[in-house]
Amino acid sequence: MRFIAKIWLVLIASALVPCALLAASFSASLDRETMTLGESATLSLTFEGGDPSNVTTESVPGLQMKKVGNSTQVSSDFSGHSTAVTTWTIAVTPSQTGDFTIPVINAEINGQKFASKPIALKVTAVTAPSAAAINSGNEVAFLKVSFPKQQVYVGQCAVAALDLYLREDVVKWGDFQMTSAPTDGFSAGQTTDLQQQNRVRVGNRNYNIVHLALPLRVVKEGALVLGPFTATATVILPTGDAGNDPFSQMGVNSPFFRGVRKQVNLASDPIKIESKPLPEQNKPANFSGAVGNFTMSATAGPTTVTVGDPITVRVQIAGQGALDAVNLPTQDAWRDFKTFPPTSKVENGDQFGFQGTKTFEQIISPQNADVHELPAFTFSFFNPDDNQYHTLTQAAVPLVVKAAAATPAPTVAVAKNSTPENQAPQDILPIKEHVGVLTQARVPLLVQPVFLGVQSLPLLAFVAAFVWRQRTDSLANNPRLRRRRAVALLVASGLGDLKKCAAANQPDEFFATLFRLLQEQLGERLDCPASAITENVLEEQALLRNAPATTREALREQFQLCNQARYAPVRGTSELNSVANHFEKLIRELQELKA
Repeated sequence: MRFIAKIWLVLIASALVPCALLAASFSASLDRETMTLGESATLSLTFEGGDPSNVTTESVPGLQMKKVGNSTQVSSDFSGHSTAVTTWTIAVTPSQTGDFTIPVINAEINGQKFASKPIALKVTAVTAPSAAAINSGNEVAFLKVSFPKQQVYVGQCAVAALDLYLREDVVKWGDFQMTSAPTDGFSAGQTTDLQQQNRVRVGNRNYNIVHLALPLRVVKEGALVLGPFTATATVILPTGDAGNDPFSQMGVNSPFFRGVRKQVNLASDPIKIESKPLPEQNKPANFSGAVGNFTMSATAGPTTVTVGDPITVRVQIAGQGALDAVNLPTQDAWRDFKTFPPTSKVENGDQFGFQGTKTFEQIISPQNADVHELPAFTFSFFNPDDNQYHTLTQAAVPLVVKAAAATPAPTVAVAKNSTPENQAPQDILPIKEHVGVLTQARVPLLVQPVFLGVQSLPLLAFVAAFVWRQRTDSLANNPRLRRRRAVALLVASGLGDLKKCAAANQPDEFFATLFRLLQEQLGERLDCPASAITENVLEEQALLRNAPATTREALREQFQLCNQARYAPVRGTSELNSVANHFEKLIRELQELKA
């Protein structure tokens, strides 16, 4: 009987083991198959029957995957058996359009290995809605861009109008963000909210217009295309029962109303603009590139000076145009004056910097006493409104220049002769009998080392100040050098933080710091914003394409580790230290790449 009982126990255990193994499962799903550029999809990883481990996958160029949360649900059946289901939520954000495939995701649950199926994702570009769609009133929001001129000149300034149309039933809107603003051929400023709104009727519905402005300066000639601009925004729409709310019936937003939140993708139609070069005909000789409409006033003082004394010339140029591009022209008539580089100050009259006053101050000094006036000052500019050059002239300023005073001849002190005037001088003087006490001749002060050292201190101080000023000016005029030094300090400090995170076994902080340092170093090498750095730069940037194969592979491996760590954290201090050592070596190789 005991033998039969043992056989039954073995059979029951053999039956329960496969059931326990089959209880674990893993699946991956995406909440949508098609999405628009600027949106984010949600990738859900579901683990059933145990805690997941060793979750790995390959990175996808053009897709950024970031773990945003996880949750666990426990359910029990009638027999008392409990099942735990863990779900990881990963945000998938595309950076370009096209067809993508999320590769196989590997995971382990209680020692069992699982693999998901590849998931296809299609990302389409945002397009401007048609006129029929807008007139039908079905568009919750849309974007329109306009430019005041169809023909412009190089150097001309204008403000593009970006109008955001919001349907009248939009209760609230926010999170507005421009996702792309192509301005090839223009120098663009900061998009500004004009704090102006009005209501218009478009087709079958009323729309509220939010006015935005984008200051632009033309920098290239030829056929230019402005846009298409794309943006995203979040709007809140009323629910179906909002009409029964007494607050809404009185035209007041109900404090209990939440509405339906919706993200909208916006796109404008492109605008074609013709940019013409400045004409060469009738171009003044002292034209320095100012484009706009300006006035000028100039003063000089003092007017009574000595040769070599300084005279301050103050020139104010006011009007409309790119004031930052306005420079003082060379004055060929100032041949008898020594001139020094001018200083300038801009006082803007509008929020775009296209109107205001630019003040120059320049020091000059007459070189001889034959100068009787400061010659007339001239300034030329091109006015795109009438397509002509204009030259402004400030009248000559009379001067009184005195010659430098002559240096008086030194007076030689001569001892008076105590001998009476009528006494005859002695022909032979007597020999001095006592020559006095003999003393050792001293070394002249001029050749003493201490004296020479003290006299050289001002010269050494001047040379040190000159070298320091040259290095400061060089650093101020070289933003890439300043950024390279700042990034070097940031990386040096960050490497220490990596080692601290590794020693404390903090993988999330470790990989967040590593990815930020990688973005900063690559952004400095490629001269682009650090936030724009993704794995795509390996193929898009010529500097990295021509880098050694080992450097490229190490860089790709670091990107993949950062991507995997978002939903498959690395555990163990030794693994983190190994990653930190490889990253430190990669940073040295990147710093040696020549841009």
